[in-house]
Amino acid sequence: MRIAIIGGTGVYDPKFLENPEEVIISTPYGDAKIIKGIYSGEEVGFLARHGVKHSVPPHKINYKANMWALKSLGVERIMATTAVGSLRMNLAPGDLVLLDQFIDFTKGRDYTFYDGKDGKVIHIDFSEPYCPELRNILIEEAKNLGIKLHPYGTYICTEGPRFETPAEIKMFANFGDVVGMTNVPEVVLARELEMCYATVSLVTNYAAGISKTPLTHQEVLSVMAENIEKVRSLFSSVIPKIPRERSCPCKFALREYRGNNK
Repeated sequence: MRIAIIGGTGVYDPKFLENPEEVIISTPYGDAKIIKGIYSGEEVGFLARHGVKHSVPPHKINYKANMWALKSLGVERIMATTAVGSLRMNLAPGDLVLLDQFIDFTKGRDYTFYDGKDGKVIHIDFSEPYCPELRNILIEEAKNLGIKLHPYGTYICTEGPRFETPAEIKMFANFGDVVGMTNVPEVVLARELEMCYATVSLVTNYAAGISKTPLTHQEVLSVMAENIEKVRSLFSSVIPKIPRERSCPCKFALREYRGNNK
């Protein structure tokens, strides 16, 4: 299995996969539940970030177990979805945004596999947080399908599970384009395991203070349900286009620390 999809809020099952099978993967960080299936003759993994019944809040997700489990299955490429609030009037509910940068405002998460306990200190470059090769394929396939996809977006990650205050949103709007609660540390851990990772965010609402009405989780679910088919179509179109050999720098994230050029 070289490709996996991580589903965020409102994306709890991989409807386009044939012969889905649920497996439990034990990791040093706990168990992770993965669905394995077939698409276009290729085995693909699916992980519901919040659980199949949205039972896990963003600050309680076992990100390390999830990413370790995917790596242990041989996954090299990950496409993820996130539900986000918009910080820009030109990013309307229902729009898709392909992330290219993030800013982390979380507070109490386990951010790294390299905590120094083994005597090693690891510093990984994050000039390009999201895989450039996967991003290019997603952009091209969105054009081919006629799906509107904003090709750039900075994701502000907050701790949650509460929504942000209007004052926070006013500050965040100076730095980013969309706001959510889950992309960090997921994107960081993927890079630490040298897996390619790209995120398509679906705008479900304008953020607090921009929206003219109070925010509700039901609004997020409703907009996601109305638009998620665009994401499924995009991902299913991209899967056959992903080359076997990686030509991006993601697989070399730890090369400096291996003491060789591999």
